[in-house]
Amino acid sequence: MRTRQQNVTAAQWSVNGGAMGTTDLTEPGANVYGSSVFTVAEQRQRLPKHVFKQLQATLDAGEPLNASIADAVAQAMREWAMEKGATHYTHWFQPLTGLTAEKHDSFYNPTGDGFAIAEFSGKELIQGEPDASSFPTGGIRATFEARGYTAWDPSSPAFILDNPNGAVLCIPTAFVSWTGEALDHKIPLLRSMDALSRSAVRALRLFGDEEAQRIFTTVGPEQEYFLIDEQYYFERPDLYTTGRTLFGAKPPRGHELDEHYFGSIPERVLACMLEAERELQTLGVPVKTRHNEVAPAQYELAPIYENSNIGSDHQQLTMQVLQNVARRYGLVCLLHEKPFAGVNGSGKHNNWSMGTDTGHNLLEPGDTPDENAQFMFFCAAVIKAVNKHQQLLRASVANVGQDHRLGANEAPPAIISIFLGQELENAFTKVATGKGRRTKKGLLGLGAEALPHLPLHGGDRNRTSPFAFTGNKFEFRALGSSMSLGFVNTVLNTIVAESIDELCASLEKQLKAAKGDLGAAVSAVVKDVWEGNKQIVFNGDGYSTSWHKEAEKRGLANLPTTPDALPWLVEKQTIKAFENYKVLSERELESRFEVFVEQYSTKLNIEGETAASIARTMILPAALRQAELLDDAGESAGIERLKEELSGLTDELVEGIFELEKANRDHPAEEGLELAKYMRDAVIPAMDRVRDAADQLERIVADDLWPLPKYSEMLFIK
Repeated sequence: MRTRQQNVTAAQWSVNGGAMGTTDLTEPGANVYGSSVFTVAEQRQRLPKHVFKQLQATLDAGEPLNASIADAVAQAMREWAMEKGATHYTHWFQPLTGLTAEKHDSFYNPTGDGFAIAEFSGKELIQGEPDASSFPTGGIRATFEARGYTAWDPSSPAFILDNPNGAVLCIPTAFVSWTGEALDHKIPLLRSMDALSRSAVRALRLFGDEEAQRIFTTVGPEQEYFLIDEQYYFERPDLYTTGRTLFGAKPPRGHELDEHYFGSIPERVLACMLEAERELQTLGVPVKTRHNEVAPAQYELAPIYENSNIGSDHQQLTMQVLQNVARRYGLVCLLHEKPFAGVNGSGKHNNWSMGTDTGHNLLEPGDTPDENAQFMFFCAAVIKAVNKHQQLLRASVANVGQDHRLGANEAPPAIISIFLGQELENAFTKVATGKGRRTKKGLLGLGAEALPHLPLHGGDRNRTSPFAFTGNKFEFRALGSSMSLGFVNTVLNTIVAESIDELCASLEKQLKAAKGDLGAAVSAVVKDVWEGNKQIVFNGDGYSTSWHKEAEKRGLANLPTTPDALPWLVEKQTIKAFENYKVLSERELESRFEVFVEQYSTKLNIEGETAASIARTMILPAALRQAELLDDAGESAGIERLKEELSGLTDELVEGIFELEKANRDHPAEEGLELAKYMRDAVIPAMDRVRDAADQLERIVADDLWPLPKYSEMLFIK
């Protein structure tokens, strides 16, 4: 039987030994930023001068590391790590699970005379060999073929993860099969960044930029998450098994009062945030912003923009640190896309841009005609890429949690569109037609009389748009809270690289036709792009039903569920783009399709079996005890009405349980996409039927008989 004492216990909190306490930031050494990272400054201090120069030159050029300097780097890295308390090292990698993986090896090797010596060679730094047999490969490897390799990524700095009983040196690495295929999210991301760099440098040369040698894509992910008391979490088998509540009636109070959003952060939560941020700062994660999100118990953390590869690594660390630190405060961090029905779910806005190694943002409007011509060119390339590969972008953010979130009130629809803002849309219209509505700021002709002056913020934000231009970047708002950034940004980089090259070819032709007049040539290219792709641009309300009808008229794809979207990973145009840019082979793309489809089906199977178990062993007994309570209450018209109500819902629950258990058992013989469709079409409706009856029972069964913590408790008791 449940009592209210657990709520009192959950609400109590005081500063404990796990909290970091306060720090005098004016004291020397109080700035901990990057203190657990083998930074360039540490490298400069510890490496021989010639080794340091060779290492930095290699990284600047984006070339493989010379093995001759690896031993010196390994020795310096080991000495630094051991001074930080590390006794072990690990090749930290990101398999297709979407999580990180690690195998710890000790620095100490026995000498044969009863002693041990600390060693770490360049060979151990550069390459590892974890058992690869049980990682998802999508058919690239058979289970009995266990060999896989991790390879050091020197462009992402090594770091120390502390534990109360020690520390471990983490070396970011790529993960590859014995036969050379990428088994992770890092390798394709690095390949795609190289591909985009080559295409963008080609474009810059056409604009007369001979200085920039390399282009970097950047990301700034806004991480949303929930924090609930761990007592409630461990009393909910659905939460600790699946990450979301499979049952739960809508509470009388949700977030309709709008008082939580950007409200005062509760003391316990703020203490947790401060410690998580401090730990992230020591790891070199440039955390910048924290605030309450819309839903009760929901929060957000956002960093400053970084190189896409490092930013993706840091995002994995951010999720890990948030989950670890929360436990020190008696809280659990939920990263599921929709942990609570009826209230907002959690996403991860991916703020993406392109910048040169000379410090210029290619997606920031300029002050001169040439700068704005260049900006319009690159912006047009993004528009074309998103329109051509809209289904692929939708597939890149597909998972089982997203099917509950996308299209809801807090998330963009499953229809991919671009928000440009009125100012920028006017600019493209003017280029295409030579006409445009004059804004308050006016339109300033720039040489070709078509390229207007563009302020940094030429319009309001649109929170309903899945892909929005926000001043000097595009914000891809459709990512799920639990997702790795790796694959999404791999897709973005690859399709934009393809688009830039297509525009470069057009610009070269137009330059010849315009006899070298760059402004006229760019105007012609941008005009063609706009006229062929403007249907992807929508500045209105993405939640409205009228937009769905309008999108269909425009020919835009609506892929509401994961099984609808994932096949676009292996469509011909996807394979062509990824193979042309040597980002992923057809086999590697097929492997990801197989892995993602299997993950969808497996997670739904876990949810289905968990829901059936909770309904049969926890909720049904509570309903039967309620029936006994009514039987003991005697006979009256009111009691009979209550019995009839309870009996009807109990029968619905029982029928639903049998239907769900049958759906869980009767999987088709097929695997892959057919199984995923079965899970979507048979298991999810059966789960919904059980939940509907259970949630109605929650409202009428005696509170002390109900076996699960309720939404009103989990969301509001802090």
